[in-house]
Amino acid sequence: MFKNKHLFKDKIVLDVGCGTGILSMFAAKAGAKHVYAVDMSNIIEKAKEIVSLNGFEDKITLFKGKLEDIKLPVDSVDIIVSEWMGYFLLYESMLDTVLYARDKYLVKGGLILPDKCSMYIAGIEDGQYKDEKIHYWEDVYGFDYSPFIKVAMVEPLVDTVDNQSLITTPHKFFEFDINTVTKEELTFHREFQLTAIDNDLCHAYIVWFDCDFPGDEKVTLATGPMAHYTHWKQTVFYMDQVLDVKKGDVIKGSIASRPNSNNPREVDIEIEWDLKSETKDKTREQKEAFY
Repeated sequence: MFKNKHLFKDKIVLDVGCGTGILSMFAAKAGAKHVYAVDMSNIIEKAKEIVSLNGFEDKITLFKGKLEDIKLPVDSVDIIVSEWMGYFLLYESMLDTVLYARDKYLVKGGLILPDKCSMYIAGIEDGQYKDEKIHYWEDVYGFDYSPFIKVAMVEPLVDTVDNQSLITTPHKFFEFDINTVTKEELTFHREFQLTAIDNDLCHAYIVWFDCDFPGDEKVTLATGPMAHYTHWKQTVFYMDQVLDVKKGDVIKGSIASRPNSNNPREVDIEIEWDLKSETKDKTREQKEAFY
């Protein structure tokens, strides 16, 4: 916002899911004429205190409730800002509400921050952590707790992955523009192709995302292992097998995501893969599996 202040000068801004009001105050400080901030949680009461304490009462109006249930005092806004992103970008995200705000309030040619999103997948070596997380259940103080292994494998892990753990090239498997994307298009099934960059063991796949912001000076929020730490970290999917890859081997697969039928803010994720690898005796070994 501060690198593109001219975009905010005298504009009407809507902050979707404003939390403590930090983005609203950024927008006001960048020159917005007025900011309407909406959040359905009790944090809005603290946001009101913070907005007042920092002298923005005349510039920021806060509303408690679901945006879909609130009638704003304006028919349209020039800019929508929102920190809607969840883990795996779409898990428990508020993107549906941002799309509602876009369709109901955003003027033609208005801005959404951020507005472009990309998702990436790669293979990692993570044997030690997999042993701690998964094989731990084989011997819990001398008892066999192995039924918990299946439970532990089903849930992806959100954690920080060291860039040195990457053993394949990354693949951008999904991208969309919030200016035009529909809710239905956020359910996807995409193919990927990963190339081993060294001889190593592959224990898991990781997924991360980047978000781009509009403006003359481009800004990208990057959440991959090669970027600075963010609270989104990366999403780790452990395989029920270990892939012994040689440099240049190619893992071909697909990844699918759809809203959970019981809770639409949760997502069901499926990953399939197929590795054809050359063994020491020059025969071809094939490993196919499903997450």
